[in-house]
Amino acid sequence: MTLGFDDIPETALAWHRDGRGAALATVVQTWGSAPRGVGSQLAISGKGEISGSVSGGCVEGAVVVEAMEALETGKPVLLDYGVSDDEAFAVGLACGGEIKVLVEPIGAAIPEQMLADLTQARHSRKAAAYTVNTKTWQRNLMSPDDGFQARFRSDKSGFEEDQTFVAIHNPPLRMAVVGAVHIAQPLIAMARLAGYDPFLVDPREAFGSAERFPDETISHDWPDEALTVWGLDARTAVVTLTHDPKIDDPAIQTALASDCFYLGCLGSPRTHGKRVARLTEAGLSEHQISRIHGPVGLDIGSKTPAEIAIAVMAQITQVLRQG
Repeated sequence: MTLGFDDIPETALAWHRDGRGAALATVVQTWGSAPRGVGSQLAISGKGEISGSVSGGCVEGAVVVEAMEALETGKPVLLDYGVSDDEAFAVGLACGGEIKVLVEPIGAAIPEQMLADLTQARHSRKAAAYTVNTKTWQRNLMSPDDGFQARFRSDKSGFEEDQTFVAIHNPPLRMAVVGAVHIAQPLIAMARLAGYDPFLVDPREAFGSAERFPDETISHDWPDEALTVWGLDARTAVVTLTHDPKIDDPAIQTALASDCFYLGCLGSPRTHGKRVARLTEAGLSEHQISRIHGPVGLDIGSKTPAEIAIAVMAQITQVLRQG
């Protein structure tokens, strides 16, 4: 199962096409300790079915009522809610806050084809931004090439100065780990906690076993083949850990030929120097090789496998968020 991916827009589109009618409710602004973040969504069908959440249970009932009215009028509506501490405590939250929710009927407000294009982009792992100007109700579907690069990089939906709300739909994050060594065990666990869908590659079946890595997706193919089939894109990090050029180098070359946002390689400065020499001899340019983070991870004095994994995850996060 892919982590970090919800099917709220897909569910709303399916309900609409099924003739039930559907609306999308989106958290567009928050103040204080809001239960759910900006961009969180709730789908509501004309029969009162719901999928997703905009408040963790605090105001869903009120949003559903407003959504049913919006389906009748065909008009979008902006709603403001305050969530008291008592209401927040009731659903297991520490404290309350305020949220603004945009409710949009599918078809009458959000064009069906635009929503279909958005869901297609999501399933194709293509980043997309759905924008709606809350003054003019003009809507657009945009790619990272069209703008909002900072929002795409930080996964941050929100309002622009002209009252245009930008909903960022990034593909879920993924991480390919090449080498089922000790460091891979805490690294994969940390990657999952950070929202990554991990993929472990090691042709040595004794290392990459289900016993050592239970419930993980493991490939015993050679890394260049495995990574090519799995697919690398701009929301993918690659980490090589084996120290064995026969295994690491094919993975590195495949990663450098892709749009992966991060490539980190385990090894001392001396080991990395030898790696650079091999890759240069293989015909890779200085610019390509400069994409490699080696030795992998932030220099925080890590010693144990878990500490090294922390340093790697910290560096990956830094590259993802700061570019």
